[in-house]
Amino acid sequence: MTAPVPAGAPLRAQTLCASPFCASLDGVSKLFGSFAALRQVTVDLEPGRCYVLIGENGAGKSTLLRILAGLLRPSFGTVRVFGNLEPGNLEPHDARARIGYMSHAPMLYDELTAQENLRYFASLYPGRPCLTPAEALRQVGLDPELPRILGQYSQGMRQRTSLARVLLPVPELLLLDEPFSNMDVESVAQMVQLLAGFRQGNRTIVVTTHQREHAAPIADWVLTLRAGRVASLEPGKPTL
Repeated sequence: MTAPVPAGAPLRAQTLCASPFCASLDGVSKLFGSFAALRQVTVDLEPGRCYVLIGENGAGKSTLLRILAGLLRPSFGTVRVFGNLEPGNLEPHDARARIGYMSHAPMLYDELTAQENLRYFASLYPGRPCLTPAEALRQVGLDPELPRILGQYSQGMRQRTSLARVLLPVPELLLLDEPFSNMDVESVAQMVQLLAGFRQGNRTIVVTTHQREHAAPIADWVLTLRAGRVASLEPGKPTL
């Protein structure tokens, strides 16, 4: 049982180990004009844990992921990733490659095969050891020799190929925005099994979803956002 949190106090996951946090947000707010997408968000992310972000559309889930990825800068507050590094200041071919970000859009070329897609994306990490396209595809349970182009893939296969793209530089922090979107039940189960394996490899995973039950088997912590604020941070009950 966790201790009650005083009203108005920042919510943090309680670590039981001495290892440093993978990422920390302290009083983070993000304004778009007069609209506050995030309001005073404070949370620490531990290595080897899966954090599930839930909330209605417009709650700030995607904005929070983009800030962790270094694609947006907070208007107020501080963000630390891998110690004292601000994600927006990381060297693009070194520390930034330690962050894997999978957005709503698959970021793939429909007219290419999966291997051709991944071969191109691997070329964007010069000087960094990467998985081969075949290795990345096998990690997500896809046949690297499949001759079909991406435009002929099912939604579940496209999502897994997108995840393989993210895995190429072997990132330590995985940020996945709605990875279960438009998937059938079998594809969701396959994705959950994959993520369970990555978490056991000491990766930190942050998943946004409208369907909490999909991510429940791997959720160490469930963070609920409401109107840009952290409404609750509760321990999950992972079964995988």
